[in-house]
Amino acid sequence: MTRRRTGHLPTRPTWRCRACGIAWPCSAAKLVLLAAYREDRAALLAHLATLREEAAAQLGADVSSARLDERFGGWVTD
Repeated sequence: MTRRRTGHLPTRPTWRCRACGIAWPCSAAKLVLLAAYREDRAALLAHLATLREEAAAQLGADVSSARLDERFGGWVTD
């Protein structure tokens, strides 16, 4: 039996992780993103800001702006 591997990617429009089902970016996705952008944190923040805006449009009033800010960028440190 072949099992389809699913990366820790967002499922739109719910913005939950395809692999583990929690709010995206999950811990595993954060690690992947940090590794992929380890040389360019500004690019990571720009990428996350774009995704945050997409999530805000799709989630609407279900999630506060402050919560989205924390979820999509508050975990990125210098």
